[in-house]
Amino acid sequence: MKKIFLILLIALSTNSFSQDIPDSVLQQGWNWAGVVGLNLSQSSFVNWSQGGSNSLAFSLYTNIGAVYVSDPWKVRNRLSIIYGRTKLETEGYRTTDNDIYYELVTIRHINWAVDPFFAFSFRSAITKGFDYSVTPDTQIVDFFDPGYLTQTLGFTYEKGKVFRSRLGIGIQETFASAFPKYTDDPETPEIETFKFDTGIESVTEVNYEFLPNMNYYSFLRLFSSFNALDVWDVRWENLITAKINDYFNVNLSVTLVHQVSQSLKTQMRENLQLGFQYSLF
Repeated sequence: MKKIFLILLIALSTNSFSQDIPDSVLQQGWNWAGVVGLNLSQSSFVNWSQGGSNSLAFSLYTNIGAVYVSDPWKVRNRLSIIYGRTKLETEGYRTTDNDIYYELVTIRHINWAVDPFFAFSFRSAITKGFDYSVTPDTQIVDFFDPGYLTQTLGFTYEKGKVFRSRLGIGIQETFASAFPKYTDDPETPEIETFKFDTGIESVTEVNYEFLPNMNYYSFLRLFSSFNALDVWDVRWENLITAKINDYFNVNLSVTLVHQVSQSLKTQMRENLQLGFQYSLF
């Protein structure tokens, strides 16, 4: 008989924060860039002798960047949102992507090799998320539960087109409500729903066109509190984009997360996509 396999992928990237504007095209005032996308994947099998499961999956997301320039100041804003679900055979829908990230970086140019900056970031799940490895499914996150706010003051280097990095003293607040395992101190009898850390934050980005119409983007964030400098939170995002034409491209993204408040094991997510890009600006 016949196997029907349909994949429709409309996207720029998954949860990468690469929707940025090159300095070479920045003008005074506001500069905007943004895309929205939809991933839809469907598989159907009828009397297929080699086996298989009917499935339906979708992801909705947006990446928006806004840069304000007024010498000697530059303010960068980034917003990335992704939400996706998958349905396999008779099982109900399961959440596969569930993330919102916002970042603001204010830079003052002082004609040094590095410039002072202040950064603010917010990260959370969009809605309810579950652990599907146990029976029954167990909810483990919700919007702003946990929620992470970070403020950092330091120096940044971004003189070239390919590489930029910043390092500073950071404050990180973690908020929780129904899921205090992300904030609770096991050494105290109380259950804490708020966690406050001061430490060191480093953010490094690489944006490199290594072949015509092929680009590599990397985002690496490290944070360690002063009272535990041997433990680091790590979020490393990698995206390779191959442009087919003005409308279609292929994306390979790999994300590594190591955060002991979430899991003692290193987490990894990989996505391979054929995409159609729609620009908002």
